[in-house]
Amino acid sequence: MNDDDGCGCDVDVASAEQSRVLWVLLAINAGMFVLELGAGIVAQSTALVADSFDMFADAVVYTISLYAVYRSAGARLLAARLSGYLQLGLGALVFVDIARRALLGSAPEPVYMMGVSLVALVANAVCLRLIAVHKDGGVHMRASYIFSQNDVIANCGVLLSGLLVATTGWPLWDLVAGTGIGALVAWGGLRILRRARETEQASSSESHHA
Repeated sequence: MNDDDGCGCDVDVASAEQSRVLWVLLAINAGMFVLELGAGIVAQSTALVADSFDMFADAVVYTISLYAVYRSAGARLLAARLSGYLQLGLGALVFVDIARRALLGSAPEPVYMMGVSLVALVANAVCLRLIAVHKDGGVHMRASYIFSQNDVIANCGVLLSGLLVATTGWPLWDLVAGTGIGALVAWGGLRILRRARETEQASSSESHHA
């Protein structure tokens, strides 16, 4: 029996490939979450802590996406929505940490910031390259692609803020970068929720015309 007979073999192959990619992305982001959170605490860097929250969000989202890979379109839509709400929640936590450090003060270490963010940038560039191939494989994969895009941008922000702290001696660049990352995380959540809503509306429209 070939693919034209409707065995669904092409779907199975695509799902298996998505699953493998998501497992790799999950492992990378979980490891980088631990590294960046620890480094952010040691370096007193809001930007690194914010980026670690972003990594944690990605790890959870990839787990949700893995659950959705072999399931129905409805389950994939739910996975995307959960991903979006998670992003919004973590964006709010980033802003809480920024407010705390703004009130209590901090002295970020630019060498830690630049070194760790450079490692994270390489890791996320690999993730983005892997997920880009599957970005049109469903709304759950699109959500994962958006997260990986945000990661690369956030890493560049941390790297730049570390350079500015080192060259100007002004520690508030770290808070500026943290604020930008928090906004990016929240915006990513809104993009995913909007994409999920558009997908649901398109699916509903198709079913009415069927």
